[in-house]
Amino acid sequence: MSGAALAAGTLAVTAALAVGIAGVGVAAVRSVQAAGLADAAALAAADAASGAITGIPCERAAEITVRGGGELASCAVDALIATVEVTVPVGVFAARARARAGPAP
Repeated sequence: MSGAALAAGTLAVTAALAVGIAGVGVAAVRSVQAAGLADAAALAAADAASGAITGIPCERAAEITVRGGGELASCAVDALIATVEVTVPVGVFAARARARAGPAP
């Protein structure tokens, strides 16, 4: 009987570790996705601010973010430099990323 209990305990610990590691993996992937979306949104906003593409800078950033499955948390344009913050849902949490784009200082 004690061998069966040990095997069941080992199996339970292994399953808990597997679920935990999978959760960390999902969070890491979502974090990278948020960073990529923030980069793309900042570039779109900076391009709109410079006139390279048409549209209002922060609306362009929001459009890109929504298409990527995220949400634009903030957007600021100072001259030709755009700064955006993006959130991407990770279960009950959210991954956040910030990016700036524009001409070199």
